Amino acid sequence: MTTSEPRTILLTGVNGQVGFELARSLQGLGRVVALGRNELDLSDLDQVRRVVRDLKPTLIVNPAAHTAVDKAESDVDNAMRLNAEVPGVLAEEAKRQGAALVHYSTDYVFDGTKDGAYVEQDAVNPQNVYGRSKLAGEQAIAEVGGAHMVFRTSWVYGGRGKNFLLTMLRLAAERPELRIVGDQYGAPTWSKTIATLTAHVIAQGLGRGGADWWQQNTGVYHLTASGSTSWAGFADAIFELAPVASRPRVISIPASDYPVPAKRPPNSRLSCDKLAETFGIGVPNWLDSLKLCLADRTNE
Repeated sequence: MTTSEPRTILLTGVNGQVGFELARSLQGLGRVVALGRNELDLSDLDQVRRVVRDLKPTLIVNPAAHTAVDKAESDVDNAMRLNAEVPGVLAEEAKRQGAALVHYSTDYVFDGTKDGAYVEQDAVNPQNVYGRSKLAGEQAIAEVGGAHMVFRTSWVYGGRGKNFLLTMLRLAAERPELRIVGDQYGAPTWSKTIATLTAHVIAQGLGRGGADWWQQNTGVYHLTASGSTSWAGFADAIFELAPVASRPRVISIPASDYPVPAKRPPNSRLSCDKLAETFGIGVPNWLDSLKLCLADRTNE
């Protein structure tokens, strides 16, 4: 990894939930070049290569993805292009430049049949197109063999974009009663948490400068909030904490009563022990993060 100054950090997907927060958390770590769809068409792999070669970044951070889980079932080509091919190309170009790549993956690479929290070494077995495309992206990056970190996260929400939190807040004003899946479990993870912890890790790598640190720490890490709940439990917490005019009644239902195109894993719990042990950083509890997120929305 190059250590020449000034360090350039190429950030993709700046208009997404995580990308928006990363554009702020990465400030001060280098010259952040944050690109959205208008500046970088990720479906054009030649353009992706050209942009990386022109910028010659020290680090590429790629939160951009096809995240519409149900739509991916009928939009396979686009899902595979954005979630599998693009990460592979970014990994190739990063290695060519002597740069490192930070990429994001998902709990959906697992089938959800394990009793406890998944660790990074557990067998993967995605059950939907989105999960398979994200796993293919992980594999493409690993096959290139350059310096990289893949952060698997789960149940991402925030104050912008399309996510469970914003959907619940909208529905609270429309319906007195909501039927929410109660037999799928995971850790709701605030996009700002992901960005902040990513910045802490990157700061260590850039501060200690040099290819050895990145190569020694290359691999997959789980990065979610701590604790877990069900989707119904998440909804209850939102309505308890958010300043909604009318709190709807939440009825917990089995996933079988809410059919969707893409099958979800019943257990999305991820252990973040490796992240803590490697980088000395802890992850916040999901409920504490939700309180902070809602406070942020109120302040805005």
